[in-house]
Amino acid sequence: MPLSEHEQRMLEQMERALYAEDPKFASALEGNGLRTYTRRRVYQAVVGFLVGIALLMAGMVAQQIWVSVVGFLVMLGCAVLAVTSWRKAPKPGEQIIGGPNARQARPKRSMMDRIEQRWQRRRDEQGGH
Repeated sequence: MPLSEHEQRMLEQMERALYAEDPKFASALEGNGLRTYTRRRVYQAVVGFLVGIALLMAGMVAQQIWVSVVGFLVMLGCAVLAVTSWRKAPKPGEQIIGGPNARQARPKRSMMDRIEQRWQRRRDEQGGH
């Protein structure tokens, strides 16, 4: 459920107050921490992928099929982890919603969301709950 205009204004006021009170803490909550986390996760996935290749090769050399299968599964899991982490990572210069100059992307709303919003607006205009 999207935030109402009043709730969005209140959230923006709280954000400005947080930046005014403790800018160091507020900047730590921005996208830089998330970007570092996702970058670290991608690196871990790449290392895991290399371990999977090593297991695959070791299983082939030792003629142990199960070791090769485990290596392949590790490679597959790490590849999926790396790709999903890479896609979720914020781009350089992009701010996460919630920063002081956050670019608020307008979410695509479904038809039901629009109808519900209109219904709520009518109820509010009529003074009903």
